Amino acid sequence: MRIRIEKAACVGNARCAAVSKELFPLNEDGYIDTDGFDVPEGMEKLARNGARACPERIIYVEEDDGTISWPPKKPA
Repeated sequence: MRIRIEKAACVGNARCAAVSKELFPLNEDGYIDTDGFDVPEGMEKLARNGARACPERIIYVEEDDGTISWPPKKPA
């Protein structure tokens, strides 16, 4: 599983870091400080919760098969 982040769209709510500062580090200004990462084994649930905590939905959960499981697709 991989987390992909639209870093430029971060508005600094820091809700992801409130879930896990280790997975979702912030810079000195309070914005996400990573474009993404491979989720360490055993931390999948924490990573999913951090992604879901983002109100802007700029954190994507990419499954091992390449599908995006979060955020949900917008209706067409």
